Amino acid sequence: MFWPMLAIALGFLGIAVLGVLAVKVFIEAQRLGHQVTSTTERINRAAEDLERAATNLASTGETLR
Repeated sequence: MFWPMLAIALGFLGIAVLGVLAVKVFIEAQRLGHQVTSTTERINRAAEDLERAATNLASTGETLR
């Protein structure tokens, strides 16, 4: 009777550990998603700034001709 109870307890413990790890992976995946979103927004802002600077530079170059 001891071995079946031990097997059930270890099985439950294994499932509990896998559940905890799954929650940790989910939280880290959400954090990574937020970081990707933040980085994408920063890249888009930098691209817009670069486009504005290029437009200003092009108009300045046209006036120098």
